[in-house]
This record gives sequence, structure tokens and C-alpha cells, in this order.
Amino acid sequence: MKKTQIISLFVILASFVIGIYYYSQMPDLMASHWNTKGEVNDYMSKFWGLFLMPIFALGIFLLFLVIPKIDPLKENIKKFEKYFDGFVLLFILFFFYIYALSILWNLGIRFDMGCSILPAMGILFYYVGVLLKNAKRNWFIGIKTPWTLSSDVVWDKTHKIGAKLFKLAGAIALLGIFAGENAIFFILVPVICAAIYTCAYSYFEYQKEIR
Repeated sequence: MKKTQIISLFVILASFVIGIYYYSQMPDLMASHWNTKGEVNDYMSKFWGLFLMPIFALGIFLLFLVIPKIDPLKENIKKFEKYFDGFVLLFILFFFYIYALSILWNLGIRFDMGCSILPAMGILFYYVGVLLKNAKRNWFIGIKTPWTLSSDVVWDKTHKIGAKLFKLAGAIALLGIFAGENAIFFILVPVICAAIYTCAYSYFEYQKEIR
């Protein structure tokens, strides 16, 4: 097993241990969702509040282990596996960070949840850009449109521009720290725009290629 995978498993195990340790200290209903003003607007039982995210993180980790083995273009994934492995670890750490914030809040420590999440979102988006820059054509990882999957040239061009856009989205997400309750727009708008643009870009690049 790779070093990054071992670290990911350790982080997931730590989440379960933390959940067990704090179980008796949690309220019967734990805060589980916050609105754009940082106010709690949803709750769940303490069992799911403590263990839903670790279980989900474990499921995602196992899925990420399987993807490189079942992809018909698995040889291409090997060409950028170190970046993919880095993404998996970062994704698990992201979940652990959100989980830790939730634990702290339910222990009575108050802070701006939105602003606390933004730096992690910015880092995650930026690394997605790094991953896209290095990704080779496959069926599971990257910007998968009918046109990128049909052409290595279109795939490379689309992922080159997509990498820049997601890195930019990461930087914009960090600026949301200063936007108060409008911070959510600094997360959603850049990512949605990047997704729409890259899809359209791949279509037009494919049309150019077949002509």
C-alpha cells in the first residue's frame, strides 16, 4: 500500500476514534448544517453526526482505490497516479477538517463556519487544477465530456484550460473570507462557470479537429 493511502486510512481511523471518544459529550441532536449567515439550520442524531462523515470518507477512499483498477484506460491513469494519489489524500483531509469543525462547534466553541471552510475549499479547488493539468484521458477522473473522451488532443487542450480555471476558482474562494454571508457565491459561481466553459470549450475544439 502506498504512503498516501496509509495516511488516508490513518486519518479515517482517527475520525472514528474521535467519534467514539466524544460520543458521550455530544448533544442528542448535533448541529449538522449552517446557512450563509453561519446560523445552524439543520440537526441530526449524534450517532450520525459523529459517524456519517467518517463512513462516507471510508466509502470514497475505497472507491478511489477501485477506480484505477477498473478503468478501461488504466494505463493512462498510471501516468499521473502520483497527482491522483495526492488528490485522494487531500480529499480525505478535507473531510477530516470539516468533521473537526463540526465536533468543535457541537462542543460549544463558536466561530464563523463559512469563513473556516473557505480556505480548505480554496486549497481543494487549486489542487483540482493541478490534477487536471496532469490528467490523461480516462473514464473516471477529469473533465469527461463526449468530446474529451473521443480525442486525446481535445482532452489535453480542455484540461489545460480547465486547470487554469480551477486554480483561479481556488484563489477566488479564498477571497470569499472577506465577503461575509455572500461567501458562498465565491465558491459556487467560479466552479460553475469553469464547468460550463470547459464543456463548451471541449465541444468547439472537437468540432475544429474533425473539420
